[in-house]
Amino acid sequence: MSFLKTLFWIVVAVIVALFCFNNWTVVDVNLWNGLILETKLPLLLAVFFLLGLIPPLLLWQATRYRLRRRMMSESGVVAVPTTVVAAEPMGPAGPITTMPPGGA
Repeated sequence: MSFLKTLFWIVVAVIVALFCFNNWTVVDVNLWNGLILETKLPLLLAVFFLLGLIPPLLLWQATRYRLRRRMMSESGVVAVPTTVVAAEPMGPAGPITTMPPGGA
């Protein structure tokens, strides 16, 4: 399984490298007051990918924190053991009678 994960990430890295190599063009980004930013396309895509990754990461961390706090608060709560009452033994069984099919 580790080999497949490694192979997957190698394939992804090669695809990203080919994309960067084939799209290494200058992109003009118009900012405020006539300011123009000239950057390479792969860098621009990587920056916006990372900016889009921030909200899910924050949500994931908040969920982990909340669940960890809930686990810690519930770990102190222990159920009170109850005493088990044994069932009373049954008396001796009566004689076994055979009954023909269909009743008496």
